[in-house]
Amino acid sequence: MQKSLREGFGLVVSETLWKRRPMVAGNAGGIPMQVPPSYHGFLVDSMDDCAEKVTQLLRDGDLRQAYGEAGHQHVRRHFLLPHLVRDDLRLIAETLREPARPDSPDG
Repeated sequence: MQKSLREGFGLVVSETLWKRRPMVAGNAGGIPMQVPPSYHGFLVDSMDDCAEKVTQLLRDGDLRQAYGEAGHQHVRRHFLLPHLVRDDLRLIAETLREPARPDSPDG
């Protein structure tokens, strides 16, 4: 559980999901981008919502397992170094493919 009222990226969320553990977290800052979209229902705004979602996870082992696996895959696809390097290489390739503009010094 990561019940932040304000948060930056909140690395603890990605660390938890990477370990295939489901997460109930505050709907704040960079936390929502780390949670798989199909599990955004576990982003909460109140303590009552938080308690309800934790109880739901405790009672449903299949849900815990599915959410944990989805979280692991989400972190793998979006936040690990290979993904970031691929993004950088894609940006460089796109930049090199763009023709020079007539108003630029190279054009």
